[in-house]
Amino acid sequence: MEALQRKAAPSDREDESLIRLEHIGKSYDATEVLRDVSLNIQKGEFVSVLGPSGSGKSTLFNIINGLVPTDRGTLRVNGEIGYMQQKDLLLPWKSVLDNIVLPLDLKGLDKKASRLKAESLIDRVGLRGYEHRYPSQLSGGMKQRASFLRTFLASGEIMLLDEPFGALDSITKGGMQTWLLEVQEALNVTILFITHDIEEAIFLSDRIYVLSSRPGGVKQEIVVGFHGENKRERLLAAELLRLKEAIKALL
Repeated sequence: MEALQRKAAPSDREDESLIRLEHIGKSYDATEVLRDVSLNIQKGEFVSVLGPSGSGKSTLFNIINGLVPTDRGTLRVNGEIGYMQQKDLLLPWKSVLDNIVLPLDLKGLDKKASRLKAESLIDRVGLRGYEHRYPSQLSGGMKQRASFLRTFLASGEIMLLDEPFGALDSITKGGMQTWLLEVQEALNVTILFITHDIEEAIFLSDRIYVLSSRPGGVKQEIVVGFHGENKRERLLAAELLRLKEAIKALL
């Protein structure tokens, strides 16, 4: 099938690698969670990690973040990482703007400059008019937009998104997916995205790493090669259904 391709990391682009994992392994006591995982993320890419529950996707992100040590293998990160989880984790007693700049405040940066930077990006994420409200006054999608901007300000280069739309209803989720592509293009950010939704991975991604069930290992690396210049056209393309069936066969 043409849409399902293997792709080796191109040697002439190695200088653009922001994240590189080589033969990563991780166990908790007697339980092996990850086995021989190798990933390579290039600058400006949108790459998804797709796998069944329990395949070690979140553990993989925690290793990349430095929250969990590896047992085997090597990890190289060239840039500052921001990590956004499925739960928005906004503090209910702080305004949207104060939540967004919280990582910068914790770093001890100038508060006025931090807020001016956040204000300059409020329109980009569609939160103009909501910046002085509280999380309880926002919809689920708006909370995720605030969380995304907070993560972006904390990193500015590499964003790890762990099933950020998993708790949203299907209509809101579809809108947020399209919004995410628009914001990635506008901000020129590199995204590594966890999902168990095959169609979501195909729609959003330049490449997909498909993990096996525990212990998680890379079963296949897939280049999503159709409608790369306008990913919105993928939703109506026959290639999406063919690739979805091919990925289902891997899982």
